[in-house]
Amino acid sequence: MGSYILKRLISAVPVLFGITVIVFLIMSMIPGDPATAILGSYATPENVEKLNRDLGLDKPLVQRYFIWLGNLLTGDFGRSFSLNRPVLDEILERFSATLVLAGTSFVLCAILGILAGAISAARQYGLADKLITLVVLIGISIPSFFLGMMMILIFAVKLKWLPVSGMYAIYGGGDLPDLINHLIMPASALAAVATGVIARMSRSAMLEVLRQDYIRTARAKGVRERRVLMGHALRAAMVSIIPVLGIQAGFVLSGAVYIEMVFQWPGVGRMLVDAILKRDLLLVQGGVVFVAACYVLFNIAVDVAQSLLDPRIKT
Repeated sequence: MGSYILKRLISAVPVLFGITVIVFLIMSMIPGDPATAILGSYATPENVEKLNRDLGLDKPLVQRYFIWLGNLLTGDFGRSFSLNRPVLDEILERFSATLVLAGTSFVLCAILGILAGAISAARQYGLADKLITLVVLIGISIPSFFLGMMMILIFAVKLKWLPVSGMYAIYGGGDLPDLINHLIMPASALAAVATGVIARMSRSAMLEVLRQDYIRTARAKGVRERRVLMGHALRAAMVSIIPVLGIQAGFVLSGAVYIEMVFQWPGVGRMLVDAILKRDLLLVQGGVVFVAACYVLFNIAVDVAQSLLDPRIKT
């Protein structure tokens, strides 16, 4: 297992390298002069030239990339000009909020999706299967940001059950119940599409396992149906479900960007949008690379979990 994990970590190095290249090139191709955008009304030719020199923007593109990459490898993500603080400090502070939102959404979609898929497969073509399929199709079809806005309109504006935005109440609050109250709508909206995808894939995986001979043998021996489903079928189906969970984890993490904007959640997604509008290049580059690295590491963890269930994967 140790050699397998090491092999997966080594294979992630070129992926991360490619991500840094793509992110740097995309930011470099954005039209306009970053120094002019930063200075605004103070963008005199002398000030623009001085800021370009201070930021290293007067150097060739390749040289700028390797300077930035070298700093990344030493843990120096640069300094945000718009916030006047180290980029890594800002990312870590914001990432904790994103982790709460994305983590809660992922737990919701994983539990609900797997349970819905298992129930749907166990009651194939029955009423429960048809109802779950209908709900899943509706959930997959509605964009998360639109669902979020509708939830705000219904539960916050009309019914006044939940707060409109933010992570905590402006006045008072700040405790766990206050956080949960603010988390219900954004986490549910973010988890909706992923729940539907996981439910569909779980149903397919469960149906394939339920057709196997050893399942028929277990039923013929008189094993309880619940034990057959949960102890045998679901465990075997998890080998096929876990990769789907890894993909949906990336979807949830990337989807947090627009959900954070809809609900004004103080996470990395909202930080990146603000940084793009302010042309804060180092903050955007550092934020995207950090999130991408987290996604790569999570996929490695998913592969390791899958190999524990099916040792043949390591060979």
